[in-house]
Amino acid sequence: MLLRMEAAFFDLDKTIISRSSSLALSRPLYRAGMVSRGQLLRGAYAQLVYLLVGADEQKMDRLKEGMLQLTKGWDRAQVERLVQDVILDVIDPYVYQEALDLIALHRSEGRRIYIVSSSPEEVVRPLARHFGVAGVIATRAQVGVDGKYTGELEFYAYGDQKALAIRQLAARVDLDLEGSYAYSDSITDLPMLLEVGHPVVVNADKDLRREADERGWEIRDFRSPVRLRSRIASAVPAPKTSLAAAGVGVAAVAAVLVWVMLRSRDRRASA
Repeated sequence: MLLRMEAAFFDLDKTIISRSSSLALSRPLYRAGMVSRGQLLRGAYAQLVYLLVGADEQKMDRLKEGMLQLTKGWDRAQVERLVQDVILDVIDPYVYQEALDLIALHRSEGRRIYIVSSSPEEVVRPLARHFGVAGVIATRAQVGVDGKYTGELEFYAYGDQKALAIRQLAARVDLDLEGSYAYSDSITDLPMLLEVGHPVVVNADKDLRREADERGWEIRDFRSPVRLRSRIASAVPAPKTSLAAAGVGVAAVAAVLVWVMLRSRDRRASA
């Protein structure tokens, strides 16, 4: 009797990488003339909030609607080229060593690796190629016949929709979900975690940690971001940076940007 293939499903933000992959693109988009200075500042603030307190359903909905309105009319091919050019730079050095080790372990044990993220496909797929995973489940924006975003979603990879997509994938490629693993940091991914026989919570928010305690699930804390570019080039871990140091760096940048914004506002008020 042939054994069915098992899988390991990884959330992306705060599970594989220690920051929001979508918000991290705000500066390259600004340099490309696709977002304004004000939108850049709001993106820096959102990044800081996300790093410190995470994102509940209400915050995620606001972020989703804001991103849809922001990207309406953008050319998809241009966005894809931009992401391909800068994605390693904007997430480096925010990839967790522990996540890379787990991906390697599951691969060595014959499991297929999937990234399951509410971030856009255009962001997740280039990262997935660098991680060498089997495939992705990610948010898909609707694209018109002119190749531009319409401001609507075709599929939102969030909450119950992640779980549904995993079930559909399992049926399509004959995965054994009972023998599979899933990793996430957020209570919004509870439906995804319930789909597999081996749920693991990583850097969990308060609600998910409480749920994991009650259910007796494994709890892990990832604290060692490394440089993915160095790992790709040499397969040797780069010098480690603590999560606290990474947080201070992001916080400092955000603080400077907010200070500049307030100074500009004060100058306009006194003019």
